[in-house]
Amino acid sequence: MRRKRGRPLDGWLVIDKPAGLTSTDVVNRLRRGFDARKVGHGGTLDPLATGVLPIAFGNATKTVPYVMDGTKLYRFILAIGEARDTDDADGSVIDTSPVRPTDDQLRAALPAFRGDIMQVPPIYSAIKVAGERAYDMAREGRPPVLEPRPARVDRFDLVERPDADHAVFEVQSGKGVYMRSLARDLAMACGTFGHIAALRRLRVGPFTEAGSIPLDKVLPTEDTARSSPDLLLPIATALADIPALPLTDEEAVQLTQGQQISLLSLMGRIPDGARPDGGLVRAMAGGRVIGLGRLDEGWLRPERIL
Repeated sequence: MRRKRGRPLDGWLVIDKPAGLTSTDVVNRLRRGFDARKVGHGGTLDPLATGVLPIAFGNATKTVPYVMDGTKLYRFILAIGEARDTDDADGSVIDTSPVRPTDDQLRAALPAFRGDIMQVPPIYSAIKVAGERAYDMAREGRPPVLEPRPARVDRFDLVERPDADHAVFEVQSGKGVYMRSLARDLAMACGTFGHIAALRRLRVGPFTEAGSIPLDKVLPTEDTARSSPDLLLPIATALADIPALPLTDEEAVQLTQGQQISLLSLMGRIPDGARPDGGLVRAMAGGRVIGLGRLDEGWLRPERIL
């Protein structure tokens, strides 16, 4: 029987991704640097983008979906007057416009892009069309026609206007919102063209820019054979945004054995932020996270045991 390659490390590492690398590039470098058996990431960043890229090691990969469902915060620079095929500065110019909206015109267009919206993804995206990646089709000269998809934008604000050709925005959004599409569509709503000149992610769920580490600071140097596992955060760090529900020892055993618990017996302990109609809670026993449960039809049902 072949032994699995790499060390069985568990935990999270929050990387400040540099420009020019894909999220997969970062994962591969860290897998080699830590000599880790299993590594994944919690939300793709385009090569042009920088900022918060959560990296999951080992059993932390089980919590990736909950991180990806978390709130994201971005800041981007909109370059006004040029459309590009990738909707960002890495692409080729496909159209231009002399129109430069005023600050007031930009602000007036923003409300249409807040809340629950429909959004057409960029053709250079990882979306699959009839089994093929959209970006592969686009690179081969067969750009796909992509259908609008639902997206949730909680906040979209103009924060700075350095000059007539550029505007800086901050966006707080849910899962699967394309910043390149927001930039493209906002410019079009103002009667011009636009693309993202620079993009930085400031937050993913509980992971923030302040807690991120530059990639080159964690990779091995000439003096170290491999990166230190002491850099990893506990798996439960990824769940800090999920409301905590304290359980008794008996209830904790029930949940870990796959049994559901009546919400009547949990009255007074159910956290305010938890929705009773399918909301997720962080099940706690003696200050330790034992797993995730879902409130559903009067019961706490086990969702993922850690």
